[in-house]
Amino acid sequence: MDFRDQADLDSSQVEDAGGGGGFSGPPGGMIIGGGGIVSLIVFVLVMVLNNVGGGAEPAQQRPPSNLSQQCQTGKDADQSERCRVVGVVNSIQDYWKQEISEYRVAKTVLYTGQVRTACGSADSSAGPFYCPGDRRVYLDLSFFDQLHRQFGAQGGPFAQAYVIAHEYGHHVQNLLGALDAGSSVPVELQADCYAGVWAHNATTTGFYERPFTQTEIAQALDAAAAVGDDRIQQRTMGRVDPESFTHGSSAQRVNAFERGYQNGSPADCDLNDLG
Repeated sequence: MDFRDQADLDSSQVEDAGGGGGFSGPPGGMIIGGGGIVSLIVFVLVMVLNNVGGGAEPAQQRPPSNLSQQCQTGKDADQSERCRVVGVVNSIQDYWKQEISEYRVAKTVLYTGQVRTACGSADSSAGPFYCPGDRRVYLDLSFFDQLHRQFGAQGGPFAQAYVIAHEYGHHVQNLLGALDAGSSVPVELQADCYAGVWAHNATTTGFYERPFTQTEIAQALDAAAAVGDDRIQQRTMGRVDPESFTHGSSAQRVNAFERGYQNGSPADCDLNDLG
């Protein structure tokens, strides 16, 4: 996943809140989880596994980074994880700005440990999520280590890009009025499909040197499978309960991403055809 060295990064689209930062204001909606870890049962189990809450030690405070100085070009994105997030976010939003007239830029907030949002407070056990109340994506980068260690994903830069693209899929849904479409599974699968659509069209945004390789796409598919409800439930509960699915099975999530990636058209991500 090589960025063009000369690509100009817009670091204003990503805010580094450090530890315990974020929005301060009244709650404004429910967080929309992207990792599959935020279903009610699994969310509680992950909190227990990570020993958060109920006497856990507070997360070490991390000062925010100055992204405007650190992340200026695609070369920076190839050398720094935080700058890579900036590059991915820039590319995703460039694509959606071209694709839908309703698009409005949404910030990604990087945080460590805990964060305050318009949807309430959250910590890293929630995984990456989108808050409709403030139209922001929230991301604790330690999630990707958790994805590898606890859920068996191979990881890699494009796995990260898939997760971020999924969250921006929720932002697109929010702008188009699709977040209140009913069952959460089709909504989550549509966000996976939108992530695939961006991957298909990413080179048109001018941030990448070349189309993504099959190895990179495999990283995204592996991450999608790792956060399927069936895989998570089997690892945390020892059984699978399809009736409690909130994000879709591993197979459904992989198929949704592939559906978007194959043709690269948001029209192929119709909610009625997913889930």
